[in-house]
Amino acid sequence: MPQDAFQLIMPRSRRSGLVFASPHSGRRYPPEFLAQSRLDPVTIRSSEDAFVDQLFEAAPRFGAPLLKALLPRAYIDLNRAADELDPALIRGVRRATANPRISSGLGVIPRVVANGRAIYEGRISRAEAERRLARAWHPYHACLQGLLEESRRMFGEAVLIDCHSMPHEAITHFGRGGRCPDVVLGDRFGAAASEEVVSRVQRAFENAGLKVVRNAPFAGAFTAQHYGRPSRRQHVVQVEIDRALYMDEAGIRPNAHFGELKALITQVIAEITALSGGARRLAAE
Repeated sequence: MPQDAFQLIMPRSRRSGLVFASPHSGRRYPPEFLAQSRLDPVTIRSSEDAFVDQLFEAAPRFGAPLLKALLPRAYIDLNRAADELDPALIRGVRRATANPRISSGLGVIPRVVANGRAIYEGRISRAEAERRLARAWHPYHACLQGLLEESRRMFGEAVLIDCHSMPHEAITHFGRGGRCPDVVLGDRFGAAASEEVVSRVQRAFENAGLKVVRNAPFAGAFTAQHYGRPSRRQHVVQVEIDRALYMDEAGIRPNAHFGELKALITQVIAEITALSGGARRLAAE
């Protein structure tokens, strides 16, 4: 396992069919990448789901694996397909059919960070893009697939909680006349997870006092689309948490409420892992 690309933290014993993943919280910026970039050290982090891995770090205590990226999203986006290559950034890539993520600079090798700010002065080679995929993308997804297969084998059901954060500005219009959502759950409108699974995840967040909406403005990206197979008892729920709840977005540092939110997330983890644990394992056996 390439230790510089991601880290898998396993529980002492697996007691739950859940798997937690944090694909966008990596903050290990390779020096050669920083040398290629035109951005300052803070701006280049603006599309990072900063500290999300820390919010969910209790998962192994409750019998569930935690898979977290170490390399940053600006370097490689693990929530994109491996073939979402941007011809405006990568030399030697042919223009394909219209893809809004690629067109906006947010392919598997991103061209921009938040607010469309360009990462590079020029373009990179196809060989460089392939090296990044080999270094991070392929081993990360091989590991994730293995964890989900293990969950289905042990518990009869696999539930991936794909952990993300969202800029507060992305949800401000949802708060007109009321409170903005704290959490957006994405299940691709039922295609990635069963109603039963999404409802129990939603109840856990609501029991922690958090306001939850589904699928707007984030319904789930590549991971939810690729791995979500409810008919095969393999479910994906994408979780987006309002960054304003726990961090200073401009300075990219935890705010005074970080510990409080982390405690609530730990409560959520405890509740949903208990609902996908021993009883289901016995049924599978």
